[in-house]
Amino acid sequence: MDILQYTFFQNALWASLLIAIACGITGTYIVSRQIVFISGGITHASFGGLGIGFYSGINPLLSALIFAVLSAFGIEYFSHSGGYKRIREDSVIASVWSLGMAIGVIFIFLAPGYTPNLSAYLFGNILTVSMTDICWMAILTMILISAYWLGRRAIVYTAFDRDFAFTQGLPVRFIEYMMMFFISATIVLSIRLIGIMLLMSMVTVPQMTANMFTSDYHKITIASSILGFLGCISGLFLSYFFNIPSGAFIILVLITLFLSSKAIQSLLLRKP
Repeated sequence: MDILQYTFFQNALWASLLIAIACGITGTYIVSRQIVFISGGITHASFGGLGIGFYSGINPLLSALIFAVLSAFGIEYFSHSGGYKRIREDSVIASVWSLGMAIGVIFIFLAPGYTPNLSAYLFGNILTVSMTDICWMAILTMILISAYWLGRRAIVYTAFDRDFAFTQGLPVRFIEYMMMFFISATIVLSIRLIGIMLLMSMVTVPQMTANMFTSDYHKITIASSILGFLGCISGLFLSYFFNIPSGAFIILVLITLFLSSKAIQSLLLRKP
């Protein structure tokens, strides 16, 4: 427990709580709307923004956020425009995914000098979470909670059946773009803790685990936030003691929780 006195670990704990809440809200929307690979596309597309940031000398997370939001809006626009000739959503995601990675590789290669802490963005590192990051995470989480509370009916309807939501006169397009923005912001601000290569699991695995025990949208949101926080805490302690990037252990813990829950569910179903 001595590690709790270190400032960097306290920052990581606060970041874990805030990110778990944000991922719980956005991840439930992602899983319910069945757009899991959009999170992967946005995550890997943000690598292009990181490369541009390293090359131009601006804050890499700021450029990654702008690039991720534009990528998310592009996916949403091209997959729902053009009528019967619109582009398939999975094709758009694949294009954005590969484009972001390609741009990131090019600009990082062209960046003068040594590119610092690149592994921290790819695999996550608790040492890189600063108080500034926590402030931004807190702002995002508060705005996200407020937006979810005020528009929860429209968000739930849009996630499950956008056509029905249209018939109810709900602002479906606004909800879709708003949630895409929040998904992008959550992903970018989670990069330092989880890492680009593993982040997609943070917005899917806790939700799948919670969904095994309840089908209520709001309960899944709360349960997945709790599971995500438990996974982050366990992963942070393990990463500290074994000196391995935090993202790997966090996802490993979440997968273990999922498999354990699946085993428990199977045993409960077998009972007469």
